[in-house]
Amino acid sequence: MTTKLTLASVDRTKLPQHLAVIMDGNGRWARARGMPRTFGHKQGVEATKRLVKAAHEVGITNLTIYGFSTENWARPSDEVDVLMGLLKSYFNAEISELHKANIRIRVIGNKDDFSSDISALLTHAETITADNDSMTLCVALSYGGRHEILSSVRDIAARVKAGALSVDEIDVETVAQGLETTDLPDPDLIIRTSGEQRLSNFLLWQAAYAELYFDPVLWPDYTAEHLATALMAFADRERRFGGLKAQTAL
Repeated sequence: MTTKLTLASVDRTKLPQHLAVIMDGNGRWARARGMPRTFGHKQGVEATKRLVKAAHEVGITNLTIYGFSTENWARPSDEVDVLMGLLKSYFNAEISELHKANIRIRVIGNKDDFSSDISALLTHAETITADNDSMTLCVALSYGGRHEILSSVRDIAARVKAGALSVDEIDVETVAQGLETTDLPDPDLIIRTSGEQRLSNFLLWQAAYAELYFDPVLWPDYTAEHLATALMAFADRERRFGGLKAQTAL
């Protein structure tokens, strides 16, 4: 008989400082049940709530979730409309509880792509939780990793043109400081559900040395047990960041 893992099984001394999650599989989950994709998205919101609660409970200090990519705008308009409605409902319903839990909300991506009411709602969520410090919940909305890097490079080019920065002063940190996650550590662990094994334009610069964990579960079925399994797998990995583990002489 297989014993189910729980968050109590996780070694909290080996947690990632920053966990990022690509929440994938809503459409396939719905299709397998003969339901429209929008039904899967609605159930996916419930899985997101479970993830945030479990991550906070286990002691994750930084959690980034991929809520809506720049490419998602190309989906059918009725599906996008449902996603926007779910986005509004999530923030309206959860902001109070997240604030009570001392969770800080950060939004990365282009808020200007959203309607004024949604943009205002996102800004409000960031503002009222700005001083919270038990966990940072970073939500990537209308976000694309390539565009984020491009924006940083354009800013650097403008500074060089204006004489405020010399070419010789540009280094890795210069680029990193222009990214939207400059106040967060790079992700140590990136989880993607549904069995797909790609980053899909998510945190491309920041993921340079992240551990990747691909889970076959479809997002609406994601539970704290799945998170515990991923965190335990992360704890067992040896991270060398391009170097070699010191060898003991024989």
